[in-house]
Amino acid sequence: MSSRVGTDLDLEAVQRRTVRTLVVAQAVGAVGVTIGVATASLLARDISGSETMAGLAQTFQVLGTAAAAYALARVMRRRGRRVGITLGYLAGATGAVLAVVAGVVDSMLVLLGGALLLGATSAVNSGSRYAATDLAAEEHRARALSVVVWATTIGAVAGPNLVGVGGATARRLDIPELTGGFAIGAVVLVLAAGWVWLRLRPDPLLLAQHTAGVVPADGPEPRGRLWGRFVAVVRDVPAVGAAVVAMACAHAAMVTVMIMTPLHMEHGGAHLEVIGFVISIHVLGMFAFSPLVGWAADRRGRSAVLVSGGVVLLVSLALCGLSPEGSSWQIFAGLFLLGVGWSCATVAASTVIADRTPIEARTDVQGTSDMAMALTAAGGGGLAGVIVGALGYPALALFAALLAGAVVVAGRLTRAPA
Repeated sequence: MSSRVGTDLDLEAVQRRTVRTLVVAQAVGAVGVTIGVATASLLARDISGSETMAGLAQTFQVLGTAAAAYALARVMRRRGRRVGITLGYLAGATGAVLAVVAGVVDSMLVLLGGALLLGATSAVNSGSRYAATDLAAEEHRARALSVVVWATTIGAVAGPNLVGVGGATARRLDIPELTGGFAIGAVVLVLAAGWVWLRLRPDPLLLAQHTAGVVPADGPEPRGRLWGRFVAVVRDVPAVGAAVVAMACAHAAMVTVMIMTPLHMEHGGAHLEVIGFVISIHVLGMFAFSPLVGWAADRRGRSAVLVSGGVVLLVSLALCGLSPEGSSWQIFAGLFLLGVGWSCATVAASTVIADRTPIEARTDVQGTSDMAMALTAAGGGGLAGVIVGALGYPALALFAALLAGAVVVAGRLTRAPA
């Protein structure tokens, strides 16, 4: 083990420092991601000249998230959380710069390349929750994870509201107005990378490995080794596989309904302000109550909270499916509960993975599970438009309810002994 990790450290003090560092990085990093989200589709439309191409930027970012989750897991296995998280933020900053360049040179290809790299930031912000569990005691593990998830609320709320600042920045820099948010995002992500690089010492994963007597592998690994370790863990500990399925299905159910809700409301004449408020309520449900979810998972059990999350998702989807077009109490309540159900499922399932995965395969399983989340979201998002176009929004809610049902079943399976 590297001399960077000592043997006389106070692990509880290191854990507290780790969580504080991750909370700040998560909040700042989320601003860097979301500040450009509000204008990404508009920039893609303006560059391509086609509304049908507007969603490509978001699609490529989701694909980038999946690829980065896998790639960064390989890095973290060898070099630790600090190096992996820093590289992810720097990759995202590079993507934001490319988005600015794309606007200046009017290139859709450059924009899509930037979107792919921006996906690394989403992967890091998602994966940082696991870094909070490396040194956490089992009875406090869900709470530590959930606090980092909660920090996303700050960036998720602040980012989109900085669009005006982005426009003013663009005018000062003499770049296209829609690229101003990405310019700010690039700076913010570099700051997040510097914060993690300076503060995430000692590295929680390397210290946990050292404490457990596990020596990180040196040098590059053959392709497929990470996937092989993931399969081996799922085979030996079925509860881990069930948690991965539950988390992916909950994420897909949430994304498929959330992205089509604005269209459902617009068809009924809802104003943009009302639509934006509904989405804000949804985001509040996703992140704001996660510390309470983590407390419940520690006190009542991971499986119980995971099953409850699936049930809440089912209730939310019933409300969404029954909601009339436009603004209604059903859509407000449905989107809020959709976020709460996602939070319960994600926090509880992530904690099961952290609890039940051997430390030598921890990054492999965590990275693969986050890749599965991103890919199911991409698939669900692609199907959502087709389902709504052919059968309507209620049919989409029914489709998502099947995924929520899978969350309930998988949640029960996580009770299987190790």
